[in-house]
Amino acid sequence: MHLILPRSFYARSTLDVARDLIGKVLVHVTPAGVAAGAIVEVEAYIGESDPACHAAAGLTQRNLPLYGPPGRTYVYLNYGIHHLVNAVTEPIGSPAAVLIRALEPREGLALMRRRRARVLRRPAAVLVDAALCRGPGNLTRALGITLVHNHLDLCSGRLVVQDRGERVSALAWSARIGISVGTEKKWRCYALDSPYVSVRRSS
Repeated sequence: MHLILPRSFYARSTLDVARDLIGKVLVHVTPAGVAAGAIVEVEAYIGESDPACHAAAGLTQRNLPLYGPPGRTYVYLNYGIHHLVNAVTEPIGSPAAVLIRALEPREGLALMRRRRARVLRRPAAVLVDAALCRGPGNLTRALGITLVHNHLDLCSGRLVVQDRGERVSALAWSARIGISVGTEKKWRCYALDSPYVSVRRSS
């Protein structure tokens, strides 16, 4: 069965949510079709005391979703190029989220290829399955996620996370990627044996 994760799943410690998201399936239903992938890599960003978290500067209009109900999306534009999608965690008023960094494609691979190829300006056929959703910017392009999907409810609607009963045999934790502060925190979790992970680093 494909069970949509309930809000109670997200209303917990962010590190627990990060761990438990591995193996769950991110699904986006669009007029162009359905695209979905199993989550194989995530990063946790927790609170105003985490210098790498967008809440580090306090509440702003941009980071408002981080302070809101758990189980909603926080989508932002990174470096003016890449849309990144996060799942908001913990109770209202406790700003935290899990960044989804990589997926193992499961449904809509042809659609993912077309979306990625438009940006790369290369034939869709050259994109192997493992490269379609490797990296947070690539996966949002493949699934068609943009700023219009900010602050959506992940517990209902067209963008959800499902539990399909899949289990990951081994997980690893490492420092987060692509940041210059908060690098001592090993808050990146990934499926150890997955070829779909963006970077293999266990320290």
